[in-house]
Amino acid sequence: MKLRITLAFVLISVFLVKVNAQEVKPLNLNKPEREQWFTDLGFGMFIHWSMDVQLGMVISHSMVGASNDYLNRYINELPKTFNPVNFDAREWVSAAKLAGMRYIVFTAKHHNGYCMYDTKTTDFNIMNSPYGKDVTKMLVDACREAGIAVGLYFSPDDFYFLHKQGTLISRVREEALASSNPELNAYVKKQMKELMTNYGKIDIVFLDGMEQFSKTELAKVCWDINPDVVVTRGAMETPEQETPETPIPSPWEACYTFGDQWQYRPTNENYKTAKDAILKLIEIKAKGGNLLLNFGPDAFGNFPKEQQSALNEISLWMFINQEAFNQTEPHHTIKEGNMWFLTSKDKKTAYVFIDTDEWKYGDRKLFSIETLKATKKSQIFVLGHNGIVKEYDKNVDPAPVIKQTNEVMEISITRSQRIYNDRKWNNPIVVKITELDISE
Repeated sequence: MKLRITLAFVLISVFLVKVNAQEVKPLNLNKPEREQWFTDLGFGMFIHWSMDVQLGMVISHSMVGASNDYLNRYINELPKTFNPVNFDAREWVSAAKLAGMRYIVFTAKHHNGYCMYDTKTTDFNIMNSPYGKDVTKMLVDACREAGIAVGLYFSPDDFYFLHKQGTLISRVREEALASSNPELNAYVKKQMKELMTNYGKIDIVFLDGMEQFSKTELAKVCWDINPDVVVTRGAMETPEQETPETPIPSPWEACYTFGDQWQYRPTNENYKTAKDAILKLIEIKAKGGNLLLNFGPDAFGNFPKEQQSALNEISLWMFINQEAFNQTEPHHTIKEGNMWFLTSKDKKTAYVFIDTDEWKYGDRKLFSIETLKATKKSQIFVLGHNGIVKEYDKNVDPAPVIKQTNEVMEISITRSQRIYNDRKWNNPIVVKITELDISE
């Protein structure tokens, strides 16, 4: 009799979980002031890294549909050779900070179930690799030391757990999802609690499961432990590899790969240029969102030279133009022609991002802007340049000029700062205009 009652209880529980999974909708318990804090961060570094980077494959997903032989070698052999001896958390964080990134989101556990942190829930973790160190802790500590916000990515879709459970690895079968697999649901909640309690206060959590049920369940765990945490995916809009055509209400975050693949791929990869990334950042910020730009270290813990080189160019551009992203917000007109706009929160100052491929060093260009109106007190600056000196040419006056007519505001700009030795610089120029009369 007791056995029948127990079985009935289990069946009812599973049924209710399935019903709840079908009905569950995104839950957002982020505090409004914390969401504003997150939006003000603006630009973050995403890092995808797991032990299968040794083969340069797509992170985790090769386990879906794999043969038992493949899975056994993936689970039992690959971790034995994962030894990222060149990993330097401070170096990663320093690179992100120099590029103007104000938060980092790291893959503490991806879909494969391999934990990149010290966990008591499974032996399938980096502590049992030849490296044997908690890279998550080192990265969290380095972020805090540098004043960078700490973000963790976590997946409730755990292919290792399913394989050990005897459940066919899938992204769509009900038995592979937490809503229909109570044992999996309890397991990932335990892992989430570890991450939220063992590493101090976590600022941001990115939950990447297939179903909203599991993301909501884990988000509740996060908010219960730390009410100030900002849950991004799972609670807010996080478009992947795309940007909305028109602005959507903040907060939101677009996440993009730097190449085609999230994790490092040594061959057949197509990387964005630094300018591609800069233009993405400008567009996304002008539409009220954050850009989470992904980088993939290699098996030794190095940023590949292609990624490092482009990141360096982004750093150079941000070193010049960082001010335009500090405490600014979208203007009601996001763009005119090749010019994007951000304004200060008091609406008195505007930053105009001018994108043009052909702007020779020393050339002066005239631009007309309809959406902004100058006053007699307005002043104009080119970020990074004093507007007084053009190198080696004392007869040139490089000062920017502003003029308000009845119809438009006209600005006259000279590209006068020598950034590269060959004097070429095809990245956007940013103009600051103060004391504006900005009407809605």
